[in-house]
Amino acid sequence: MSTTGIELKTRRRGLAEAVELVSSMRFAIALLMMIAIAAIIGTVMKQDQPTPDYINQFGPFWATVFDRIGLYSVYSAWWFLLILAVLIVSTALCVTRNAPRMLRDMRSWRDSVREESLRNFHHKTEWTSGLAAVPLATQTAQRLGNAGYRVKLVDKAGGVLVAAKKGAGNKFGYIFAHTAIIVILLGGLLDSNLPIRFQEWFMGKTPYTSGELTTRNRLGLSNPSFRGTTNIAEGKSSNTVVIPRADGILLQDLPFTITLNKFIIDFYSTGMPKLFSSEVTIRDHETGKTFPAKIRVNEPLIYRGVAVYQSGVDDGGSKLKLTGYPMTGTGDATFAIDGEVNSTTTLKGSGNEYTVEWSGFRPFNVENMNTEGDLRKVSKTQSFDEQFAQALSQHSGSAAKNANNKDLKNVGPSVQYKLRDKTGQAREFLNYMQPVTLEGAQVYLAGVRNNPSDAFSYLRIPADDQHGVREWMRLRAALADPALRQEAARRYAERALPQPNANAALAAQLQESAAKTLGLFAGDEGQGEGGFMGVSKFLERIPKAEQEKAANVFMKMLNGALWELWQAARARAGEGPAEPTEAHGRFLQLATNALSDSFFYGAPVYLALDEFTEVKASGLQVTRSPGKKVVYLGCLLLVLGIFAMFYIRERRIWVWVRGDDQGGAHAMMAMSTQRKTLDFEREFEDLKTVLPQSA
Repeated sequence: MSTTGIELKTRRRGLAEAVELVSSMRFAIALLMMIAIAAIIGTVMKQDQPTPDYINQFGPFWATVFDRIGLYSVYSAWWFLLILAVLIVSTALCVTRNAPRMLRDMRSWRDSVREESLRNFHHKTEWTSGLAAVPLATQTAQRLGNAGYRVKLVDKAGGVLVAAKKGAGNKFGYIFAHTAIIVILLGGLLDSNLPIRFQEWFMGKTPYTSGELTTRNRLGLSNPSFRGTTNIAEGKSSNTVVIPRADGILLQDLPFTITLNKFIIDFYSTGMPKLFSSEVTIRDHETGKTFPAKIRVNEPLIYRGVAVYQSGVDDGGSKLKLTGYPMTGTGDATFAIDGEVNSTTTLKGSGNEYTVEWSGFRPFNVENMNTEGDLRKVSKTQSFDEQFAQALSQHSGSAAKNANNKDLKNVGPSVQYKLRDKTGQAREFLNYMQPVTLEGAQVYLAGVRNNPSDAFSYLRIPADDQHGVREWMRLRAALADPALRQEAARRYAERALPQPNANAALAAQLQESAAKTLGLFAGDEGQGEGGFMGVSKFLERIPKAEQEKAANVFMKMLNGALWELWQAARARAGEGPAEPTEAHGRFLQLATNALSDSFFYGAPVYLALDEFTEVKASGLQVTRSPGKKVVYLGCLLLVLGIFAMFYIRERRIWVWVRGDDQGGAHAMMAMSTQRKTLDFEREFEDLKTVLPQSA
């Protein structure tokens, strides 16, 4: 088969060369390679992500370059759709050029051969028979017919030609396979965003960015193809879906209204989700008909050509009750605060005004609690969620396979919010409601990040004897109070010296050192940096030879002074001293680490979740895909074409029969096929044996 294209007979050489190129097989193969490369890019690079994510990953320059050439939405890029359209044209021209010739060849008997030409075939044989030429030709034709061949007898000068063929349908493989490519690509174009682009180009539709919605931002019911999403809270309804665009969104009207009656989540014993389903009521706008339906994962609702899939779960505005703990200053008074997911709350205090933007709530968080797993490796600089994801990524496939995994535990609810100041700057926080056991100790995880593309870094607040954070908050406030630090230094000096009155100068010096140690750790000394960072900067001013010794002395004094600071804070609150047990020593060690990390927390308040009333929302994907059936037809043609090309073998046989001088006949047989296989060789040997046999 020639790889050249259609050769037009025209004086316009450029047109003739262009048509030949586009209709050639080599051009179609090149387009297929380009589509394959684009598909690889679209698979490797995450598609349709927020622009800041790409800037963070590739940098400002390359992020802009990749955006310009459409790599962030490859399958809807204009050049990708253009390649598909040109490939359709190219393949159609290839089929137009080759199909008629193939059909003619399938019908042809190729009966113009001569006896001499049959001798040039590789697979040939000859024999003589006592039958005359015509009876022998008739007998040969009958035997070939019994072998499944279609046979034709042709009278020739000096003899009779028996022409036989089988498997001519092999050429349907080429026709079906190439037609399948055209049909599948047409279906892909129908289900692409090409109809939406057409409305944007020629019908004035524009994505909505801000301001008032207009008809220019909405797509009508006549839109032939779309793919959008809608989130519906329990008890709420929706008759539109959101279609994301590069510079905004478009709203697609639906011919019916979806009302979410109940969203159902089933769990395994480990706490992992087992089933998502939505119980909905559908009301047809045209007829007023209403009916209930249930949408499950992989079990969509299909009505009036629109398919509604269960794609996720979201929050529909859960009601939250929290307790606020100040993270700055000497105040340790708490306050109550209420919130609702997807809304905002004003937070006033400390001379600053903040807005709390409640962005998310999760009633369960299933994590890997294996002591050998990544949960033990959570650090202040690595994402807690990333660590969990790394552990869980080792277990791909259905969640059912993890149903009996004892390492997977539900660590409880979490709340996510942003604190935005008067200048518009915001930091995002993620706090867990219940303590999590890490390295044998229970800690409250308080995550923080500056950008949505960053991973959360976690402050680990140790749980006290009442399984709360109040003792640590009390210790934090005491560390910020100079008077309590002085009291703690005095207590430390008294405890360190058996008879402090006997050596007042040494006691005063020890008290001053303890106060300076607490002040340095609190950030009141030096350059204002607190925690271990401030300690590190202080130790850098000491000669290197003395740094290790000074660090040991400093840490011993810090631990002792912090213990006394804790006791002084409890005494001020009217509570008795904490018992010097191993558990309290462990608490103080974790509290010290958390106090050091708190200088990087960057929030004036810590919000602890106390109560919640969950309002679930169902995430639905709504599509109209008229090209789906077209693609199914193309897939059927592709299967038939591949089957025909690989499993139907075309074979042709010619037998030239001529009479001899003794009243008998001489037969010359030749056989050919496109692919020489062992089956073909066996068939030829069988025919060499069967055809010459006497009746």
